[in-house]
Amino acid sequence: MNKLYQHIKGDRAIWAVVTLLALFSFLPVYSSSSNLAYLYGDGNTFKFLLKHFAHLILGFAILYGIHKVPYHYFKGLSIIGVPIVILLLIVTMSQGTTIDGANASRWIRVPFVGVTFQTSTLASVVLLTYIARYLSRVKDKTINFKETILPLWLPVFLILALILPANFSTTAILFTMVSVLLFVGGYPKKYLGIIFLAGAFMLTFFIVTAKAFPDVFPNRVDTWISRIDNFIDDEETQADYQIEKAKIAIASGGPLGLGPGKSIQKNFLPQSSSDFIYAIIVEEFGLIGALFLMFLYLLLLFRFVIVAHKANTVFGKLLVVGVGLPIVFLALINMAVAVELFPVTGQTLPLISSGGSSIWMTCLAIGMVLSVSAQREIVVDEDKEENPLDILSEAI
Repeated sequence: MNKLYQHIKGDRAIWAVVTLLALFSFLPVYSSSSNLAYLYGDGNTFKFLLKHFAHLILGFAILYGIHKVPYHYFKGLSIIGVPIVILLLIVTMSQGTTIDGANASRWIRVPFVGVTFQTSTLASVVLLTYIARYLSRVKDKTINFKETILPLWLPVFLILALILPANFSTTAILFTMVSVLLFVGGYPKKYLGIIFLAGAFMLTFFIVTAKAFPDVFPNRVDTWISRIDNFIDDEETQADYQIEKAKIAIASGGPLGLGPGKSIQKNFLPQSSSDFIYAIIVEEFGLIGALFLMFLYLLLLFRFVIVAHKANTVFGKLLVVGVGLPIVFLALINMAVAVELFPVTGQTLPLISSGGSSIWMTCLAIGMVLSVSAQREIVVDEDKEENPLDILSEAI
């Protein structure tokens, strides 16, 4: 055990919470995958458990490898990563995948492996790292809005524009996280106000164009509008089917739940192993299990704040905020959707829901946070970091 601890660096509490979440995830994933097993398979749920296990193993391998990398290397890697994710997003969008006439181009298939990957998840981590790097470079400078348009806002809006047609919720969440990071990083509030107005105008223009010319390109505007209408409208006839089943599952759970594997609504609730897995958790483990799970995410947030506070560099602090906060934010949104406090977004529950892309990118982000926490006792001068990628960073 001591040898194991010697190889694991960084905040031990984060390691413990992440491991506990991953271990717990096997119970609801195995239980809720019965719906998928009967719809798309022979009824055997064990293979879904093995698939989830494989995703977690690869995720923890990514986490372990990343947490060994000195975190200041991520500054240069983000410069390389931005054009790569833009290219990946273009390839993803150009596939033209549609479901019921709506744009569903969110995944690309990795050659020779056959594994699908959601490119927007990688783009989110890379973009937030890039912004943390940018803010750390201008921390002692007077920020002029015109000077930030090309190096800062062009990559932001280009990535958001490539994600938007197929995934509005991810676009909105990423824009929110970008805004929070910029606010924390000291970006002038008056310039953020300009960006909010510009973003609202662009979104309105996109929606109006999509509604006026529905045959020009596939989009999900009608889906967004219907989800918001279903959330606002209190009439039962307009209620969303998924939300109704999730509410039934939550109401059936009670204080202690029905017990592991005894959920009934998992057989009727679409996306029960991913988007609405929290409802199944409440049904099987009750209010106590639901609150305990929420406590773990809030504990994770608390440890992120501690790591950010103790980081020795501005980049380290902003990196933890940029890649760590979205994990807890997505978890809270997923829970809010299940209890109808938020419209349906299609966001998974980090480290709990089935799905490779979400698990891998969550582990990537946590690995970056652990890298910061592992080196917080090392005094690092941001202007004199020995980083072979700094040449590229300085050039850009």
